[in-house]
Amino acid sequence: MRRGLLIILSSPSGAGKSTLARRLRDWDASIVFSVSATTRAPRPGEMDGREYHFVSEPDFKARVKAEGMLEHAHVFGNFYGSPRAPVEAAIAQGEDVLFDIDWQGAQQIRNSALGAHTLSIFLLPPSIAELKRRLVSRGQDTPETIARRMQKSWDEISHWDGYDFVLVNDDLDATEARLRTIITATRLRRLQQPGLTDHVRALQTEFEELS
Repeated sequence: MRRGLLIILSSPSGAGKSTLARRLRDWDASIVFSVSATTRAPRPGEMDGREYHFVSEPDFKARVKAEGMLEHAHVFGNFYGSPRAPVEAAIAQGEDVLFDIDWQGAQQIRNSALGAHTLSIFLLPPSIAELKRRLVSRGQDTPETIARRMQKSWDEISHWDGYDFVLVNDDLDATEARLRTIITATRLRRLQQPGLTDHVRALQTEFEELS
């Protein structure tokens, strides 16, 4: 039995984070997405507990005050955050919880009570030109929106050195393979294996009996 990880995956928009997050879930079902809480109203088709936990602003603020949020932020007039209780329950059961958040949220989680169980990974694009090409190829945004996304992307990139691992996503398959290797190795950290202490004690008892 191992203790789960809080896996933080951050990147500028267009660097492949969402695709790689889905691939990780397909690779290992014990990796679950963190469902954020928000004070904004549900959009058509959204379900409470699936896309978000929809809560009132007073409820959200009360949770923050009670240290019930691992991280939180105020974005475009609404609050967003990661509830602490379901994450604690998941990692206690050996599940890894995947967070798709920015550098500020990552910093808050690393500084939280669960920070010791955090694995943070930042994805870099192969070039700025390729990043812009990916945003344009989506065909979803106006040139003005793309310009804003590009500026925000550079703001995100400037915090790359605050992460445990940094990968250049120039090939999705290769990057996925590296992510799997990183996660597999980190799961074997001593801290993630609470049963080791009892095992070593049993070895000590056996050694003393045979001596």
